[in-house]
Amino acid sequence: MDKRLPVTFILISVMLDAMGIGLILPVMPALIQEIEGTGLGQAAVWGGVLATVFAAMQFLFGPTLGSLSDRYGRRPVLIISLVIMALIYVLMALAQMIWLLLVGRIIGGITAATQATSAAYMADISRPEEKAANFGLIGAAFGMGFIFGPLIGGVLAEYGTRAPFWAAAVLAAANAVFGYYVLPETVTDRIRRPFDWRRANPLGALRNIGALPGLKRLLLISFVYTIAFFVYPGVWAYFGAERFGWGPGMIGLSLAVFGVGIAVVQGLLIRPIIARIGERRAVILGLGVDVAAFVALGFVSNGWIALALTPLTALGSIAGPALQGIMSRTAADNQQGELQGTISSINAVATIVAPLLVTQTFWFFTTPDAPVYLPGAPFLLSALLTIGCIAVFIQTPRPKRARGT
Repeated sequence: MDKRLPVTFILISVMLDAMGIGLILPVMPALIQEIEGTGLGQAAVWGGVLATVFAAMQFLFGPTLGSLSDRYGRRPVLIISLVIMALIYVLMALAQMIWLLLVGRIIGGITAATQATSAAYMADISRPEEKAANFGLIGAAFGMGFIFGPLIGGVLAEYGTRAPFWAAAVLAAANAVFGYYVLPETVTDRIRRPFDWRRANPLGALRNIGALPGLKRLLLISFVYTIAFFVYPGVWAYFGAERFGWGPGMIGLSLAVFGVGIAVVQGLLIRPIIARIGERRAVILGLGVDVAAFVALGFVSNGWIALALTPLTALGSIAGPALQGIMSRTAADNQQGELQGTISSINAVATIVAPLLVTQTFWFFTTPDAPVYLPGAPFLLSALLTIGCIAVFIQTPRPKRARGT
């Protein structure tokens, strides 16, 4: 089977998940004000509610979609989710009431939980030694979506607050048609697993997957590392404005440079790095690089030096796919959807916790009453969390590779 077209479909799907978030961000404040007739402050409150609901749905339904794909196959879950996603964007494009936007983000969060199914598909078609590198391709696709989403959304916003939603609907529908013709099913009777609600909810999936030897610690590391790494999208805009006096244009450019760096590392460099040093050392290397980058950003006072650190910060992103590769090799073939759904849920919880943690830290150390003025304090907190991840990972025994189903 030629893997190129199915892999292209998977990468486009992941990129659309990322773009779908960023594509509508530039117009959400204006759209909410338009619908509700309120000021920017109240619109921000509603924007926070919509973002939290979206993340909560990913947490709740990541394992469910992953388990459904273990039972009924990756193909129907992915294609049906894309069709529903397209319809939801149409609903949001036509919405004249805030509750319709809320419904849209609820269902949109469920369909966006297919990242777990995309990762499971990659695991299905990858040899054990290829898994970490192929998970890196997924990370690169997400990074590209993170770059292009806000840029395209900002351009389309010139044509009205509804234009980005119509564009997102067209992209999702087009990819569903593409997948219908090029995506073969990878779940065979050999690895098909009965659907069980006790394992298809976040807590049940975590309990079942966590029972695999050594995996519970790895899931804990993934959770803490996601919180630490979220410092970039969580406070970078505020940090850049406070520390360097950057305006929106410079902040957007720096985030784009960071996204390109991650895409290059995870798309091109992670494969030869893992082939050379192995997954376990790649995790330690990535986490170590992250600690160095976090400490440097914690104390840097020059904006150009912060930009010069981008290659270092991007190199640290090899840790995530390498860790995911180790966990994927630990789970059996018929548990890949369940495992990736569990990881998706854990990361969703982390993205709920992380913004509160890093922004509150930033606020505390930049107020007039702060014990010391330190805008980079969130990065130092991330460094401490990452050091903890390294300590736990080093003490974690090498998980045994799963055999059969």
